[in-house]
Amino acid sequence: MFIKENFKMALDSIFANKMRSFLTMLGIIIGIASVIAILAVGNGAADEITTTFSDIGATTISLSANDPDQSGDLITNDDLNVLKESIDEIRYVSPNETMSGTISTDEEARQSVISYGTPDLQFLSQAMSSTLVEGRYFNQVDFDEAQDVVVIDTDGAEALFDRIDVVGETLRVTVAQSQLNLRIVGVVEGSFGDMEGAFDTDQIPLFIAMPHSTISNQVPQLTGMDSVAIEVETTEQIEPVSNQVVRLLELRNNAVGDNVYSATNFLQALDQVNNVLSLFINFIAAVAAIALLVGGIGVMNIMLVSVTERTREIGTRKALGATTHTILIQFLMESIILSVIGGMIGLTLGIILSNIIAGALDIAPIITLGSVALVLLFSTAVGVFFGIYPARKAAKLNPIDALRYE
Repeated sequence: MFIKENFKMALDSIFANKMRSFLTMLGIIIGIASVIAILAVGNGAADEITTTFSDIGATTISLSANDPDQSGDLITNDDLNVLKESIDEIRYVSPNETMSGTISTDEEARQSVISYGTPDLQFLSQAMSSTLVEGRYFNQVDFDEAQDVVVIDTDGAEALFDRIDVVGETLRVTVAQSQLNLRIVGVVEGSFGDMEGAFDTDQIPLFIAMPHSTISNQVPQLTGMDSVAIEVETTEQIEPVSNQVVRLLELRNNAVGDNVYSATNFLQALDQVNNVLSLFINFIAAVAAIALLVGGIGVMNIMLVSVTERTREIGTRKALGATTHTILIQFLMESIILSVIGGMIGLTLGIILSNIIAGALDIAPIITLGSVALVLLFSTAVGVFFGIYPARKAAKLNPIDALRYE
């Protein structure tokens, strides 16, 4: 009953001065709305980035080799065969090498990005799709015998031949001042369709893939493998497989303790990206939260004014038997209600703003229950912290002096 009566009195006082109460809450409203919008949009953007990168290669290990002495090939085709045969968890393994060159027919020539690796490149390449439209991908026989074969995407086929059924056609590839005449054995799905109208497609390089053995056989300076992509079944296998791969290569190439081989994975890179994003989001949210501090100061200022205006009321209540504790709770509750109402309005406004901003950025805002609870708890804490001093001042007024106050 005591709490209910104080709550009613606090509401009556707030609604008796609607404009002043609203202006008092404005700083809290702006602060809460800003924090909610920043957290929701920031978390949505982080989730979008995480999802996008997860689709690219959440179970992929990047193996690299660095030889300061340049004493020879640090990773060979034999090494790759041993890795795949020795470690059951490895699904695919291939050099992750690309270079630029020119591809041409009798009528057309275009710049190209050339990917080369093992037959597993079909599933590991980030440059080309793994979806076959015509023919086949180069296979183990092509790789073992260094056959002069190549796979092209539909965009390249259309650009060079004005059709996609080009299996069996000859393609000239010029790379590192060497010219290779290759037979097209397959056509994979292209990606230009997603960018249609956004770029001048004549200026975008085409994409082809070929066996690593073929290009190293005809262009000897490209025999080395500096980077290899390895795909495992699950993310839980990434760490143990990474350690096994490095250890096995060190033993095979007498490089134990030389730190020649290193294995990194997507999850490590993703953790770093998430840490940077979280730091940035939290920093911006902390800056926005300064408005809450300003709002809290506004609450304290108005409550002090309210105490001054209601000095005679306080004196009258004390003369009629109200205790110091009763007066303290009355004014403290008024301060808390102001902050909580401001927090709820700010929360609603923040949700609306986050949906508008996220919609413009084409992402989904993420508003967690924890964020909502934290905002409401924080706004209540602001009311308590900045309301204590005015409430104590009101509670300590001498009833005689208060009744004489003009």
